[in-house]
Amino acid sequence: MGDLDLSAFVQNKTGVPCGPLFSKQTQAIVFNYKKQPIQRMLDFDFVCEREAPSVAAIVAPGSRSGGFQKAFFGRSEIAIPVYGSIADAAAAHPKADVLVNFASYRSAYESSVTAVEEPSVNVVVIIAEGIPERQAKLLIHMARKRGKTIIGPATVGGVQAGAFKIGDTAGTLDNIITCKLHRPGSVGFVSKSGGLSNEMYNVLSRTTDGLYEGIAVGGDAYPGTTLSYHVARFQTMDEVKMIVILGELGGTDEYDVVKLMEAGLITKPVVGWVSGTCAKWFNSSEVQFGHAGAKSGSADESAEAKNDALRKAGVIIPQSFEGLSDCIDATFKKLVAEGKHVPVPEREPRTLPKDFGSALKQGELRVSTNIVCTTTDDRGEEPKYCGVPISDIIQDNYSIGEVISLLWFKTLLPQWATKFMEIVLVTAADHGPNVSGAHNTIVTARAGRDLGASLCSGLLTIGPRFGGAVDMAAINFKHFCDAKISPPDFVETLKKKGQRVEGIGHRIKTAENRDKRVELLSAYAKETFPSIKYLEYAQQVEAYTLQKANNLVLNIDGCIGALFVDMLSSCGEFNEEEVQEILELGALNGIFILSRSIGLIGHALDQKRMRQPLYRHPQEDVLYIASDAPPRGGRKTQE
Repeated sequence: MGDLDLSAFVQNKTGVPCGPLFSKQTQAIVFNYKKQPIQRMLDFDFVCEREAPSVAAIVAPGSRSGGFQKAFFGRSEIAIPVYGSIADAAAAHPKADVLVNFASYRSAYESSVTAVEEPSVNVVVIIAEGIPERQAKLLIHMARKRGKTIIGPATVGGVQAGAFKIGDTAGTLDNIITCKLHRPGSVGFVSKSGGLSNEMYNVLSRTTDGLYEGIAVGGDAYPGTTLSYHVARFQTMDEVKMIVILGELGGTDEYDVVKLMEAGLITKPVVGWVSGTCAKWFNSSEVQFGHAGAKSGSADESAEAKNDALRKAGVIIPQSFEGLSDCIDATFKKLVAEGKHVPVPEREPRTLPKDFGSALKQGELRVSTNIVCTTTDDRGEEPKYCGVPISDIIQDNYSIGEVISLLWFKTLLPQWATKFMEIVLVTAADHGPNVSGAHNTIVTARAGRDLGASLCSGLLTIGPRFGGAVDMAAINFKHFCDAKISPPDFVETLKKKGQRVEGIGHRIKTAENRDKRVELLSAYAKETFPSIKYLEYAQQVEAYTLQKANNLVLNIDGCIGALFVDMLSSCGEFNEEEVQEILELGALNGIFILSRSIGLIGHALDQKRMRQPLYRHPQEDVLYIASDAPPRGGRKTQE
């Protein structure tokens, strides 16, 4: 029948707090950061018109104290301090007497023990399910010995209307306002079920002047506090005018309520129900319901037996759960009719500002955007590349060239064009370890830097002298070809301006030893491109420059540049202005950067794979030039 000491209760020595567990000044320490429950606590604070947030601190176990987590308190953004231990948080916030424990069942016992042992913590709320029963019993013993209150394990917490709520208790803010929890009512409610608690808060808002304090003790077999504990506590609270309990089959806690009623220690009207009456329709074997403590065992633990016992003791029990709201309604109206209670007046809740995202989604904001994107959209169930779902791209075997076509040019180019881009990626992927990009990448990788830094160091060398000539070569070839300027005049015009002929010249390749990549790309274009007039113009320029020196050949940059102009101009997707815009945007050089990244990554991985040491350039490869004369403007000696 439980271990409630009735004589001790009469003398007020049971350890049952005389009054509410919470107030409008209650502050909590949250163990294990949970963004959504914390924000819901703070939103509740605001609509209740609290002066200060209820969340004082967050404990991130194992981390160093310091830092903060941002949250909203009404219209203001606040910083909640983070600590590495409960002790640090309690020392910094001695007025925070509630600890809400979001630890998993594997670590909830140890952290709860620490909280119970902390002098400033009076209430420990344990959310986790599945804590071993032996550990639960030890926690209960420790808490009673120290005069502490445990809510849980396996609880959603509790709420004092208009003052303080724990985590996700009572659900969303809309539900809280519907249930009138933004202001205190007059009903004390205790339940084993967190889910049914939310339903009962709604029932109470419709049949009474609402909840004053509600507690879900949790569904484990050994809860930290019981139904009878809170019923006894509600009896001592002047704010509570009637009590509602919701039990369930399994266990004997309801019989402690019976003892309190039979002893005449509960003088306030009590309405209740024990769920699980359907168990009688199952076979005679033990039936386990949702909670660990909700199982049909002996006859005394059945819902029907406990409902009968409560009814005989004076608790108002309906014939079925469906009749519970009617019983609550009738009991409250009787209290009012007899002049024992004046209903709490209604109060409009403070309006909570909407988050930017939700307000924008609901069409309540008109805000100018900061970024415009026309290539991809990841807002739906799957990303889209220029309107094409990623699933279609995979299922239809889009090539990398087609993906580049979508993301770079916002259209699907013909297959000969996308194939050309793929050939460029392959042929320009690498040019050995001696070029500047590869050299920088290798040196950086050997310095111990990560892959991203190694790649970036190589890419930073791409410019007019290494790879970056693609764009200017394309622009020049197109401009002079369209202007019908002869190749000799083209070369001489740039020469007079002191400009290099981008795309012409190579340090190694000559007229007798041409670049195989240029030959391969040119051959592909001649077979597949509708027109190669810009390539032919570039080749005519080469014929003129070779008269000056046999290494002034059309190089890979010039070949790619000329052919890209041919591709863009003859694919039928762009007009002249659009082609020029693409060239000026630097898209062509993007192909070289993308292609060469493949090779640079290969060099970085190669060096790391071989565990090459830090690179130091050999002294014999450096020409040192030093003067015997003292430096100009040297130090003067004092005469």
